[in-house]
Amino acid sequence: MTTNHEYPAIRMYIAGEWCEGATGRTAPVLNPATEEVIGQVPLATVADLDRAAEAATAGFATWRDTPVAERTAILHKAADLLVSRSDEVGRIMTLEQGKPLREASGEAKRVAGALRWDADDARRAYGRVIPSEQGTLLTVRRQPVGPVAAFTPWNFPAGGPMRKIAAALSAGCSIVIKASEETPGTAVRLVRCFEDAGVPAGVLNLVFGDPAEVSEHLIKHPATRLIAFTGSVPVGKLLSAAAGAEMKPSLMELGGHAPVIVCEDADPVAAARRAAAAKFVNAGQVCTSPSRFLVHESLLEEFTEEFVRAAEAVVVGDGLDEGVTMGPLANERRLKAVEALTADAVAKGAKVRTGGGRPDRAGYFFAPTVLTGVSDDAVLMSEEPFGPIAPIVAFSGLDDALRIANSLPYGLAAYGFTRSTATAERLTREFEAGILSINHCGGSVHEAPSGGVKASGYGREGGPEGLDAYLVTKRVSHLLAG
Repeated sequence: MTTNHEYPAIRMYIAGEWCEGATGRTAPVLNPATEEVIGQVPLATVADLDRAAEAATAGFATWRDTPVAERTAILHKAADLLVSRSDEVGRIMTLEQGKPLREASGEAKRVAGALRWDADDARRAYGRVIPSEQGTLLTVRRQPVGPVAAFTPWNFPAGGPMRKIAAALSAGCSIVIKASEETPGTAVRLVRCFEDAGVPAGVLNLVFGDPAEVSEHLIKHPATRLIAFTGSVPVGKLLSAAAGAEMKPSLMELGGHAPVIVCEDADPVAAARRAAAAKFVNAGQVCTSPSRFLVHESLLEEFTEEFVRAAEAVVVGDGLDEGVTMGPLANERRLKAVEALTADAVAKGAKVRTGGGRPDRAGYFFAPTVLTGVSDDAVLMSEEPFGPIAPIVAFSGLDDALRIANSLPYGLAAYGFTRSTATAERLTREFEAGILSINHCGGSVHEAPSGGVKASGYGREGGPEGLDAYLVTKRVSHLLAG
């Protein structure tokens, strides 16, 4: 086994203690830039999961009754610690996930801001007094839902877990979070920030394990009151069905296949530069990554040429190396998937304008790829690539473009480029997506909600709506003693 002295020892965190799994089962953690084993992650047993759920029950009783000002102060301290440790957290993230170090350290700092937003917003989880008949006090209260079971993927090793932890703890809930076994080091460092900030034992519990085994047990566990998941549509459907069978609410942030419409009146060069910059962030492994480029036929060649220039300017390599702007794909599964999508598109008539394959080196690298002439029946046009592939197709009228954009069952993110306010308003009305950006491809912001429609899930994370799933609304009618 190859190890890396910069990579931390991985433990689970249950009831305020760092621990191995009950049976000592582990799985290897790989560096996707070298394919070397850099550590081992412990895998939870049913007994470990029961301990975590029981700890969350006890932790909830403590945290729920902690004054909101005290909770907020602790969470702000955790955010401060994360910012101060962002370089270390970023290095660990790059080792296990592959994204460039600057991108990884920036993610750690950015999610600290999300924690601050949620902590402060929880102080505004207001109820209300409703005018009623004489002698009756009628109120609405907002209270934490209870212990949360959360499941997060590997593409944002800090951002994924923090969205769940920040909302849950800010609302007054406890949480058992199963972070990805492929990127456990970042989750460990996040949890240490909360531990060092003074979050009481049992409030935050971190486990790893077989995804199906862990999710099945925690969803059914009587302690669990809410299920929160970020990941693929097929897995989200399974988890939401399991939650529904237990009559437990769930929050689902699932995948998409984000269309980009470049209208006839847009600036093709500016649109191409902004779209390409977003496409290759995290090697395209972003749920909201622009992934279908629908360009008006009059702008097609100019847009494509600029997009190709931008793709060829991307510096691919180990995320720890100076000057690298795109790292490897996170695992061999993604590499095989993007190779298959590219091969299928080419077999059905697509032209490779740049990229199209993996470089001759170790690691799960795939070149930034631009395809034109992609046929409607290419799998790439209906299946999210989750990789650095950009299919560009022409359209002649906006009706056609919107029909193509909305033709899939997904509805997470969408993007439009136009100089016309009227056209922008039409895109706003007619795009079937929960997140829409006009004339840019910006990412999530703390102060606004993110989430999908159709098969891309339900519920929102971020903004004032971000705490909704973690709070229950209680109506209280109090007949005053007389």
